Amino acid sequence: MLARLARLFRRPHSNPPPQAAEGVRRGSGGRVGAPVWVEVEELRRWLAGEGAPILVDVRGPDEFAGPLGHIDGARNIPLAELTAHTEALAAEGRPLVMLCLTDKRSSQAAAELVAAGVRDVAVLRGGMKAWREAIG
Repeated sequence: MLARLARLFRRPHSNPPPQAAEGVRRGSGGRVGAPVWVEVEELRRWLAGEGAPILVDVRGPDEFAGPLGHIDGARNIPLAELTAHTEALAAEGRPLVMLCLTDKRSSQAAAELVAAGVRDVAVLRGGMKAWREAIG
């Protein structure tokens, strides 16, 4: 059921996250390391299990703390500051899920990370708006 995302995020000699999501579409023509799209429900299940990804919210601090709030455990790294954090995020060796208000800035952030050589990058489809609509 969740095997597709597990295959996308599989690393040599490691176990894929058992809560990886089905129905995820590869970005950028499916090349290795390309960002994928993850749906709200898929991310919710993934976060509930072991091997959860690092959530990177690329909105500004005012949006992060604003009325929509943020997903528990998300790191607020505004898009303009992402480049300064790229190496550290990649070094953690965990999948990254990028998010913003909708999915425009987060898809841009994911593309920047992939271009910098970061692997295992996903984008939350619909961003915080979709998260709040589905999760509350």
